[in-house]
Amino acid sequence: MSALESAEQLPAKLSRAEKAQVLQWAAHDIGDAFPGIESRPGVRGGEPCIVRTRIPAWVLEQARRLGISTWLSGGLAMPMCKR
Repeated sequence: MSALESAEQLPAKLSRAEKAQVLQWAAHDIGDAFPGIESRPGVRGGEPCIVRTRIPAWVLEQARRLGISTWLSGGLAMPMCKR
């Protein structure tokens, strides 16, 4: 059984206070992470990207700096993609 599978069964055995403590530990452990941004060694050389995509985070920041807010607010709807 993997650690994740073990963790999935754990909440049923904990009180509400214990669950809150576990959440505090987890939040503290990942507190330096940015939600929605991840770096994986096998994807774009480990460059920070939007979660589950290969879109580099710097692309969004550059678009924001250039004032391309409609592109950002459109849920990453890129002109070359048809809906």
